[in-house]
Amino acid sequence: MTGVHVVVPAGIDDARHPSGGNVYDRRVCEALAADGWRVHEHPVAGGWPRPDAAAMAALATELGCISAGEVVLLDGLVASAAPAALRAAADRLRLVVLVHAPLGDGTPPADVRRDEAAALATASAVLTTSRWSRQWLLDHYGLAADRVHVAEPGVAPAPPAPGSPTGGELLCVAAVTPGKGHDVLIAALATLGDLPWQCRCLGALDLAPDHVAALRRQVADTGLLDRVCFAGPRTGADLERAYATADVLVLASRAETYGLVVTEALARGLPVIATSVGGVPEALGRTEVGLPGRLVEPGDPDALAAALREWLEDAAGRPLLRDAARARAATLPRWSDTSAQVARVLTAVVS
Repeated sequence: MTGVHVVVPAGIDDARHPSGGNVYDRRVCEALAADGWRVHEHPVAGGWPRPDAAAMAALATELGCISAGEVVLLDGLVASAAPAALRAAADRLRLVVLVHAPLGDGTPPADVRRDEAAALATASAVLTTSRWSRQWLLDHYGLAADRVHVAEPGVAPAPPAPGSPTGGELLCVAAVTPGKGHDVLIAALATLGDLPWQCRCLGALDLAPDHVAALRRQVADTGLLDRVCFAGPRTGADLERAYATADVLVLASRAETYGLVVTEALARGLPVIATSVGGVPEALGRTEVGLPGRLVEPGDPDALAAALREWLEDAAGRPLLRDAARARAATLPRWSDTSAQVARVLTAVVS
């Protein structure tokens, strides 16, 4: 039996703030344990990835309590912000960093990229969740290619969503923050008032309160109060019901490393209309019967509106997209596949 210590941000099971990274961490821990690994979780409190001195001290304490020679898998939200703590532990422990999303992507302060590059250079191996993010790290941080690996997120089997006759049940699953593009989605929907649809937006509402307030004003100003609903986060059975009653997933993100909600929707046979950013094209994939959705440029409400209008008006085309989504569901990896790849990397750092 093999052991691994997993360092995660405190609150990964907080139903008020679900995220793809949290789901990934939890599912991989469960799958590794099911495969016989002794999994020791170390939740670290703090405002990761922007920790204060107390959070840094808590991380140093957690790492200091782990016996020499042990394998440690660190969530990148923690590790990438704490290069000093990783350097201090690197001689004692075998460190592997799991990068859900590069902190240096976009236009962060210079110290964010500097710290992340230093932290990842210290690790024995780096795991990413998409080919896109692996290439981003290689391009920007000069890491050795044989140290950076991909462990694509898995999905759990799920029954196919039946879909409605009109195709008008639109679902967006994303924390309500500027990067998720809800403003672009609302602008697109405002041009579709002549068509029958409802849009439910599921995701945390307390991460960017000013942004949420602006979105609510946008919904009111465009006359969509009775058609767009910000319902807050959903997990477990509530999220399953939301997928089961939806016709299509809509994701207007300005950036995504992978887009776990994309594959979660596809696993239920739901087509996806999303922006072509980061790893989203990987997650959407392609099948022998066609693309299981539509990709549009980010930040372009007209392009998003055109894709949504095509979906809503083309009654003959919707079954074809549903068929493609169900075909894609059959090819998606399971969480056991993800954990097997993680296990290979963890094993390699001690061999």
